[in-house]
Amino acid sequence: MDPAGEITRLLRACGAGERGAFERLIPLVYDEMRRLARAHLRRFPAGRTLDTTGLVHEGYLKLARSPGERWNDRGHLLAVAACAMRQVLMSRARARLRAKRGGGERAQALDEGFVGHGRDAERLLDLDRALRGLRVHDRTLARVFECRYFAGLSEAETAEALRLSLRTVQRSWSRARAWLRAALESGPGAGG
Repeated sequence: MDPAGEITRLLRACGAGERGAFERLIPLVYDEMRRLARAHLRRFPAGRTLDTTGLVHEGYLKLARSPGERWNDRGHLLAVAACAMRQVLMSRARARLRAKRGGGERAQALDEGFVGHGRDAERLLDLDRALRGLRVHDRTLARVFECRYFAGLSEAETAEALRLSLRTVQRSWSRARAWLRAALESGPGAGG
């Protein structure tokens, strides 16, 4: 069976709760998940405490905790995987900022590298806050942004994954970027 057909079959099997289907599915999309992880890590280096493989595996674990999840197609699965990886990075960024602000540890001298990592973490958390605000404002805009920005899906792939028209995705992508830009420019806590 061709890989695309096998992916579709395994996605259906996962949705039906077939035992072992998820484990057989992941190797077929592993390279695409690595591409997503590399893109995340390029955007948010976040101190490089996690490499591409580590981020893929953390994302896999988050996906595996959702037994019986129904993914519409490959694009939908990758969008969900991208969100899972983003959540992993958010958790790590929050932990880094807690540590930076004390976290119960003894004070240490700051060096240039540490300060830079804090800015990356803050930038990532600012985007996450703005995205949560966008989700409250308009869930479709947030989902389109996640597919395009985090999953790296094309407009056509996003339309297919979210079952929207191509024109709706194009308009939503433009509106989501403008909304998030305004939210990020107005500072922390904005956008919600």
